[in-house]
Amino acid sequence: MDPMETIKQTYFQECDELLLAMEEGLIAIENGNDDNEVVNAVFRAVHSIKGGGGAFSFDKLVAFAHVFETVLDLLRSGKLAARADVVKVLLRASDTLADHVSAARSGTDIAAQADADVKAELNALCGEDGSGEADVVDFDLDFTPTAIVIDDTPQPTGWTIRFTPHTALFAKANEPANLFRELATLGELTAEVDLTRIPALDAIDPEQAYIGWTVTLVGDVGRDKVEEVFDFVTGDCELIIEPIAAVEEIPPIALFEPISEPISVPQEVLPPPAAAGKRENGSGETAMKQTIRVDLDKVDRLVNLVGELVITQAMLSQRVSECRIPRTSPIGNGLVELEHLLRELQESVMAIRTQPVKSVFQRMPRLVRELANQTNKQVHLVVEGEGTEVDKTVIERLGEPLTHMIRNAIDHGLETTEERVQAGKPPEGCVTLSAEHRGGRIVIEVSDDGRGINRSRVKEKAIERGLISSNAALSDEEIDNLIFLPGFSTASQVSNISGRGVGMDVVRRNIVDLGGRIVIGSTPGKGSRFSLTLPLTLAVLDGMVVAVGDQTFVLPLTHIVESLKARPSDIHPFQSRQLLNVRGSFVPLVNTAELLGVDGGAPPSDGVVILVESQGSGRLALSVDAIIGQHQVVIKSVESNYQHIEGIAAATILGDGRVALILDVDGLVSRCRGRLLDATELRPTGT
Repeated sequence: MDPMETIKQTYFQECDELLLAMEEGLIAIENGNDDNEVVNAVFRAVHSIKGGGGAFSFDKLVAFAHVFETVLDLLRSGKLAARADVVKVLLRASDTLADHVSAARSGTDIAAQADADVKAELNALCGEDGSGEADVVDFDLDFTPTAIVIDDTPQPTGWTIRFTPHTALFAKANEPANLFRELATLGELTAEVDLTRIPALDAIDPEQAYIGWTVTLVGDVGRDKVEEVFDFVTGDCELIIEPIAAVEEIPPIALFEPISEPISVPQEVLPPPAAAGKRENGSGETAMKQTIRVDLDKVDRLVNLVGELVITQAMLSQRVSECRIPRTSPIGNGLVELEHLLRELQESVMAIRTQPVKSVFQRMPRLVRELANQTNKQVHLVVEGEGTEVDKTVIERLGEPLTHMIRNAIDHGLETTEERVQAGKPPEGCVTLSAEHRGGRIVIEVSDDGRGINRSRVKEKAIERGLISSNAALSDEEIDNLIFLPGFSTASQVSNISGRGVGMDVVRRNIVDLGGRIVIGSTPGKGSRFSLTLPLTLAVLDGMVVAVGDQTFVLPLTHIVESLKARPSDIHPFQSRQLLNVRGSFVPLVNTAELLGVDGGAPPSDGVVILVESQGSGRLALSVDAIIGQHQVVIKSVESNYQHIEGIAAATILGDGRVALILDVDGLVSRCRGRLLDATELRPTGT
């Protein structure tokens, strides 16, 4: 690739980050946080986009960013107040700037009229034509240079360590002298004891700790090495590690002759003071993370290689087990250590692929604003848990489902302002978007405080469209799930927001493709909640390997509640199925061999019963022949290599080289709830 093209791509990647930061800052200002640091962050984002655009001759982008920047400069200098009408213009300007960046990336132009309209609004805020440059204050100072003498004597390097043990440190048989001996191996050590905390003799408690030390360690040694010495006592002492402030011993050098008269500087040209605590961490050092940009394909290749290593390690363990080599032998110990290292390596590699869902959530405020304007509704978006991390592949495919769900919540869920007032609700509707880790998976919820699902209308529309029969007896949950059917919509007329019947169908299809599930909860008059349950990663999972007849399957550990032996007296027939009595609670019992159409499966009373639980669909007892073991397995897609199979989430390769199918517990529980499945329902179409 041409070097200039590579630099340009880097610029556009930075623009994406800057646009997100800019929109986040503007939303914060809209919510009342007009702190100088927030305004400055927005200004820097626009300025950086403008500067990079100028380097590549994106003239239209630069011209628009210049006017935008001028308004922000007035805002941060206090000459323009952050009123609601001003912020609305700035938000529209941020959208237009994003359009300019997209146009520059694709080599096209945005609509000239849209650009001119927003630019005119910005110019109106400036009170000028937007072409003027910022005022520059000339202090007219006459500086007289003075010779500078530089002391090039090498200054000592090292650390000052303030160490005050707590009582718990001694109670755990730790000895400060041992810590000092370890520190002495890192460099030249001197220590000064602090006796100021020792009380009078009659007040001394022999079980309390009163003494502390100030230790000076001189030497070229990293902070991590010093912290490593105190690893085992960090929580049992007060520990402050600071670099030796040797530069304080050097007198300050006068660069200019002193000025006899004070200079009066206008307040508006002074830079805002730095926010306390923003630049330094607890130890006084600059807190700055080092990052690099890596092509995602390289990370994917690394993930795949680690996955192959895990499979190879499982095969080695299998061969060692077949040769009856004890785990306490040198080979067995080596394999155990290899397994631990591989798991740590795998977790580290997967952590590289994870990123906060914030990158997706930040797109939603703009969507909410646009939809609120189109529907003439007052809408407030609440975002929670945007720091929750998940696999990048999952994040990339979350945007479309969340977009459809929020459109559905605003268009169908929330009432109009008049309807909300009549119902005794606040005129402004609330849509909440949240994310959290739960049970080894990520749960994303979209909820609203609107009218809820009108189940009678949903059923009526489904009958009208021929999706269900007129005499169908459906539960509330089954009626709610009708909205996911292809072509279903309750809209009375087609608009540019809804009415085509494709939105929620897309949501379910995308979530299922990701190995997740979606659950609906709705209360008429109070609102609805859509819960998406997704895997944290699409690469690996911890699973229980089970034998069913002559086949081997994997059950994800996150769904398993317990395993037990079923006594014949605990198994009770009920209509066409069986129930298992688990300490007084009756759970549907399913023979997994019959369910999956596997020959040779043992009856439940002769095998092992595994109690599983799904998100929102209850529990199910699966009968298997035996439990083989617990392993971390590498996920291989069945759908991309064959086709979608109901009840099967994916596949993996076991240590003996065989392919084992990973069961979709949520799908099995949902479909088995209330009726026993025929084995043919889990087979792919056409087989």
